[in-house]
Amino acid sequence: MTPFIHTENPMKKKLIAVAFLGLAAFAHAGDWDEPQAPFALYGNSYYVGPKGIAAVLVTSPAGHILIDAGTPKSPAGIAASIRRLGFKIEDVKYILTSHEHADHVGGAATLQELTGATVIGSARSTAVLATGKPDAADPQYASLPEMAPVVKTRAVRDGDVVTLGPLAITAHATPGHTPGGLSWTWQSTENGRTANMVYADSLNAVGQQGFRYGGDPRWPEARAQLEASIAKIAGLQCDILVAAHPEFSGLWERKAKQAQLGNAAFIDPEACRRYAEQGRQRLEKLLREEAAAR
Repeated sequence: MTPFIHTENPMKKKLIAVAFLGLAAFAHAGDWDEPQAPFALYGNSYYVGPKGIAAVLVTSPAGHILIDAGTPKSPAGIAASIRRLGFKIEDVKYILTSHEHADHVGGAATLQELTGATVIGSARSTAVLATGKPDAADPQYASLPEMAPVVKTRAVRDGDVVTLGPLAITAHATPGHTPGGLSWTWQSTENGRTANMVYADSLNAVGQQGFRYGGDPRWPEARAQLEASIAKIAGLQCDILVAAHPEFSGLWERKAKQAQLGNAAFIDPEACRRYAEQGRQRLEKLLREEAAAR
């Protein structure tokens, strides 16, 4: 959701991200890889990412599916979290991806080496994954670093379902933050209750080097596609939401109640609609700023 800003100074990175986006909520923009102990979300779904960048493990006796791969520094922590939960990293068969920025897929090549998994994304995102080179149409293209190429990829389309034994995770095309964004839905059951799980990609409009969501030849459809993605997320069946940057889905506030309420603390049927509304407001604000700058 935040831009991947290439700078070696963590505090400077945090200040740039906050100032550029005008959103104080980017609490972990300066240290996306702050350690986070893994924890159960619901049923067979677990949070295994660092504090500032989400990664979710969905497990089954036939093997596991990991959603998102974090930064280039994240794989060791993600692997350690999976093992700490009692699962084998080698049993991860698929790595599903949200969008093609290094803070979410920069660790994909290393995690693929650890697991042998196929890395799955959209046609646009897998092109970036395979080459390691950013998409020239990306609104943040000018600041995006190259990544280690991923050897084995598979592209999915909107509505495709990735299956593994009893697992079935559906891809939802949600471009707008990037041209290749995907969100994912599945179901997890606990104590006889089934929850609709959503891993939502960023809905945040962020442009650099003069990119205009109000109309830019590098990606003329950016605004319309983001608006469609916002509406799509708002309309999903959504009991438990994890956003690509977890603080934007209120995950840590709900986690604080887990000791008292158990995993039911994560259930919030309004979460997707609130998350989509954040994206809509951000886009409208950016469009006003673009219009005023003309």
